[in-house]
Amino acid sequence: MSLVLASGSAIRRQVLAAAGLEFEVEVARVDEEGAKASLRAEGLKPREQADALAELKALAVSRKRSGFIIGADQMLAIDGETLDKPKDIAEARSHLMRMRGKTHELLCAAVVAREGSIIWRHIETPRLRMRPFSDAFIDDYLARVGEEALKSVGAYQLEGLGAQLFDRVDGDYFSVLGLPLLPLLQFLREHGVVAK
Repeated sequence: MSLVLASGSAIRRQVLAAAGLEFEVEVARVDEEGAKASLRAEGLKPREQADALAELKALAVSRKRSGFIIGADQMLAIDGETLDKPKDIAEARSHLMRMRGKTHELLCAAVVAREGSIIWRHIETPRLRMRPFSDAFIDDYLARVGEEALKSVGAYQLEGLGAQLFDRVDGDYFSVLGLPLLPLLQFLREHGVVAK
């Protein structure tokens, strides 16, 4: 049975490949921004938004492809609000200033679709506390990471220089990266996609 990742995320591809999975990538062609706006207008919580977007991606590809289709999404929640990927370096700096010295949650949802139906879903909620770093540190950090800061919610990649932003991380490491890998692997083992 084929395995397809319905995501353009480089880190999700790396996580699956490093775990030894054979899979294809087909980016779901969905209006993510429009869907997010609609979900927020309906009053859905960040957890529900992440789940709905993961489902939307998986179903979009599942309607065209056979096999197990993995959809995933991640939301950052802080002080009762969500932060999206920053649009530019100035917004990345603003996000980092807002999170400095505080704890935020990453709502990481993954779903698997097959033949146009969702057959599995899982959500993890790691909690991350940013240390009270200096303004000079933020400026140096953004100068060093550049456009990479715009590729993820929170303007950081924990697997790289972004680790220096934190003094505590509680929860699943893979979910911080954007994919709850261990529960996904268990599901795939149960369905014969990977060896038991």
